[in-house]
This record gives sequence, structure tokens and C-alpha cells, in this order.
Amino acid sequence: MRITTANASANAIAVLQQRQQQLAGLQDQITSGKRITRPSDDPGGAARAERALAAMQRNEANQRALDVSRNAVQLGEQALGDAGEMLQQARELVMRAGAGSFSAADRRQLAESVRGLRGDLLAVANRDDGAGRFLFGGQGSDVTPLLDMPAVGAPGDPGYLPPRVAFQGSPGLLQGDAGEPTLLALDGQRTWLDVPDPANPGQTASVFDLLDRIVTQLNDDTLDSTQRADAISAGLAGIDSAVDHLAGWRSRTGVALNRIDGLSQRLSQAGLDAEAARAEAQDTDLVQAISSFKTVQTSYDAALQTYASVQKMSLFDYLR
Repeated sequence: MRITTANASANAIAVLQQRQQQLAGLQDQITSGKRITRPSDDPGGAARAERALAAMQRNEANQRALDVSRNAVQLGEQALGDAGEMLQQARELVMRAGAGSFSAADRRQLAESVRGLRGDLLAVANRDDGAGRFLFGGQGSDVTPLLDMPAVGAPGDPGYLPPRVAFQGSPGLLQGDAGEPTLLALDGQRTWLDVPDPANPGQTASVFDLLDRIVTQLNDDTLDSTQRADAISAGLAGIDSAVDHLAGWRSRTGVALNRIDGLSQRLSQAGLDAEAARAEAQDTDLVQAISSFKTVQTSYDAALQTYASVQKMSLFDYLR
């Protein structure tokens, strides 16, 4: 087999170019920290990296949805806590009204204070989450969920409805999707309008109706001392029922917050797992890459020296 000088030189140059390409590729990996910069570098690894990246993006979206849910539930829990404090204030006012030394004018003044607390409670029930969604809007509504409605008709007429607070939303719980269903809004109907009524066992009344009864009775100057004592006792029982009812819903928000915290931990771990999978598929092992770079560099230097030595060899050098 006859090996010409030109053929040997071409082969040597091809090997040098391969070493140069290897060095350039390893240098890119070390500089960028990525083992795969193009899908052609490793199609299987690139596919695994894409799947891991998609999982990370889904996880981030779920985390954002979870943050919205946590904010709504925390605000709902705070609103129910504020309502409980207002009802306790109303209870103290009603208890004071039972004092025998109180005049009719004193009781009317207390009635106005209870009426004011009732208005504050309605404002609490209509709070939003700062993003336009009502905390007690049920399954969603663009209108204020709880509204004071005037009487319909006259007392004694067929179809007569006394003044009341009506729920304008859609009953039920509004839930979002953060990988799992999460609470976004409470049911205003059940929270505020379905309180067990001590005066009518087996029936319900709204928190606002219970307070309206107390206001009416405190303003009624025709009651004797016994009737007034019975009315105050009934009013206190109604307030206690409302306090217990709202406390039950507040406990539900606590359970929802605990569930959100647990889901947040699971999402955090899923994000870490996805990042680890992406790094394993795509990132460069710097120790291995630097070691390979030095090996290829040594080989390249040796090839250059060999090529330079061979190029100096010529038949004419021996004929001189």
C-alpha cells in the first residue's frame, strides 16, 4: 500500500480538526454549564430536559394559583374573626341593656350601637380579596353578594316579605386548581344566612335578622320588665348561636389553610425534583468536563507536535 505525503498530511489535518471541534464543544459546555446546547447534542437527554422544564413551568403556575387561594382563605379567616369580635361587642351591649337602672332612652342608644355593629358586619360579609373577588361570593358573582332588601308588600298580605338580607351570589364554595382543588371563596348563603335559630328550633335565621330582632326589642317601650328580660335572654341566645356558627366556618378556613400549606410543601418538593431531573439531563458535570478538556487538549498538543515533526521530514533533506 502506497501512502503519499499528501494523503498522510490530509489525514493528520482531519484528526487535528476533530480535536479542535472536541475542544470547542467542551469549552462551550464548561462556559455555559450546559451539556446539551442543541437537541442534536443528545436527542434523548434533550427530550428529558424538555419534559422536566414543562413540569417546572406547571409547578410554578400551580404555586401562583396556590398563593391566590392562600390569600383568599387568610382574608376570609380574618373577616370571620372580625365578625366574631363584633358579635361579642353586640353581646356586651345587650347584656348592659338588661340593667334595671337603664331608661328607655338608654336602651334606644344601645339599640343604635347594635344597629351600627350590624352594618359593620354586613360590610365584613361583603369584603373582597383585593383582586375583585368577594370572599363570601360563593361560586362567583360580579355583584355584591349580600344586600339589604326592603320589605315586599304589607304585613298580612299574601306573599309579604319583611326586610331582610339576601344573598345575590351563587351558593357553594368556589375552588381553584393548583394541582389539587383549593378554596377561593366561601359560601355567603350558608355562612351568614343559615344560622340555627334558638327562638325557632329546627329553623335558621341570618346573623343580621338576629341582630335586627334585638334592635326592635330594645326600642319597644311597651315591654314590661319580665318581657324585656325574656327578650334580652333570647337576644343573647341568638348572638351566641351566631358566634358558634361563624366559629365553625372559621375552623373550616383553618383546615383549608393547613391543606394549602401541605400542598405548598408537595409542590415545592415537586419543583425540586423537576429541577434535579432537568439538571441531570442537561447540565454539565464540570469535574468530568474539565478532565475531558485537559485530556483532549493534551492529545491535541501531541498531535500538533507530531504533525510539525512529520512536516519537516523530506527526501531532499537526506539528499543534501
